[in-house]
Amino acid sequence: MARGWESKSVEDQLAEAEAARDAQAKPHLSADEREKRARRESLLLSRAQIVERLKRVTNARYRAQLEKSLEHLDKQLQDLE
Repeated sequence: MARGWESKSVEDQLAEAEAARDAQAKPHLSADEREKRARRESLLLSRAQIVERLKRVTNARYRAQLEKSLEHLDKQLQDLE
């Protein structure tokens, strides 16, 4: 029984060490950087959705609206960088 507890402790220690290494490997971002990254990901997701809609749209007015939206998103992405 003592041996089982000992191996469990070693496993826990190895898991903690690995978690600590992972935490150090990830860059620590400031609040502004995290917000900027989240904003960029949101814009990229919106852009992907619009591109998918453009592939299927048949109405010319809706296509024009989507193209304007795409241009606007591209400008916002460019401004972020």
